[in-house]
Amino acid sequence: MDRIAILGCGGSGKTHLAHQLAALLDLPLTHLDAVYYDRDWTPLPAEEFAARQRDLVAAPRWLIEGNYAGTLPIRAAAADTVIFLDVHPLVCLAGIAQRRCRYRGGQHTDGVYDRITWGFLRYIWGYRTSMRPRVRELLDEHAAHARLVTLTSRRHTTRWLDQLRAELSQSR
Repeated sequence: MDRIAILGCGGSGKTHLAHQLAALLDLPLTHLDAVYYDRDWTPLPAEEFAARQRDLVAAPRWLIEGNYAGTLPIRAAAADTVIFLDVHPLVCLAGIAQRRCRYRGGQHTDGVYDRITWGFLRYIWGYRTSMRPRVRELLDEHAAHARLVTLTSRRHTTRWLDQLRAELSQSR
């Protein structure tokens, strides 16, 4: 696990998992929100965003978290592991609420972007019907070579991380 892409709906736990995995595997971590938005929350032009990702995935080791289906093929093609957080929308909405309470909105110090709009809430609620099929299709097309880990709940994610920690401690 040297090149990991983490994706999933907003509020699914991508950032939390990414921090834990980066520390566990000693991987450089990139939050795509920090790449996509500047300090004034202005998004990058699409081609520049894609070019920055191509540069990131050229490195021998990395962990990149973020959805951004339009550029998912770049990450998926270069990843050896793709982790898809496919959790229920209510869990994602609760995650968004927890994040809002913790950080009070805006852009966090690690670059994660946190702005809640009605459109964003509708996106979260409809993610499984609108985006999940597209993500699965992109992964089938561009990440067939990679190990795909699909985690369907917070508990499932915790168990998977615990298992990974156990495997790593046995191999050391």
